[in-house]
Amino acid sequence: MIDFSKKPIFLAPLAGFSDLPLRSVVKRFGCDVTVSEMISANALVYEGSDKTLEMLKKSPEETPYIVQIAGSDSEIIKKAVEIINKFDGIDGIDLNCGCPVPKVVKQCAGSALLKDIDNLKKIVETIKKTSNKSMLSVKMRLGFDEKIPEILALAAQDAGADFISIHGRTRAGGYSAEVDYNAIKRAKESVKIPVVANGDIDEKNAAEVFKITGCDAIMIGRASIGKPWIFHEIKTTNKVSSELKKDIILAHFDAMIAHYGTYGVSIFRKHLHQYSKGIDGASSFRDEVNRINDMKLIRDKIEAFFTI
Repeated sequence: MIDFSKKPIFLAPLAGFSDLPLRSVVKRFGCDVTVSEMISANALVYEGSDKTLEMLKKSPEETPYIVQIAGSDSEIIKKAVEIINKFDGIDGIDLNCGCPVPKVVKQCAGSALLKDIDNLKKIVETIKKTSNKSMLSVKMRLGFDEKIPEILALAAQDAGADFISIHGRTRAGGYSAEVDYNAIKRAKESVKIPVVANGDIDEKNAAEVFKITGCDAIMIGRASIGKPWIFHEIKTTNKVSSELKKDIILAHFDAMIAHYGTYGVSIFRKHLHQYSKGIDGASSFRDEVNRINDMKLIRDKIEAFFTI
């Protein structure tokens, strides 16, 4: 499903941002592989709410499409995978072993699994046995407190992962420590499966990250917020024109409305705050759109503001 020989670019799972509308837009502008927002296995199994099930959905543009799940109990993970198995169009399942958020770690999930390698392997093996999807991947950090990339990468490979994604910080490093691309390289050199590099990658350093790590792919996270054309810029090394930026922003807005209805207007404001950064009159524009609920009016305002 994924041709790693072509050095693909992934969109990272981003809570509150990488929903279906954003994923559909980045796929049209250079992103090769999309991953869902992190979905709690517990929520999927015990709540089964429309909101949780909605997170499994994909847009027609999304192939390959991977669903990321989080959890620490292999039996619950198994039940969650059985639910995911019922959905067509999902090409792979990714196990989150990197989320540093305290409420996730307290449940022994996310990056907490980096401290319990036996359980990490047990969960990966469970997904492998249960899933009817083409791919199984693991997204991890370099370690919890200490950097042990080789140990973690080998554990994921031995348990049956088809590829791994590595964020170049420990859990202790949060999102502020310097990313250690050389440690990602160590992981890459220790395994035979493809490795995806992640962490502070943008259009300025993407080529250098490939060179340093020797990785098979890169994953773009926060750099894509307010800049979904970054995939196009990395691939072409050309800056996107103001006209194309406007087209992408409007395409994103239209996708939000198509997916969320009128509620999409209020959700899209956070994106407009990011899109307008650094542009003259941005403060007044944000203040104005914060007060508008009419879909047509706000679309007209977007078109007018970004016609520069």
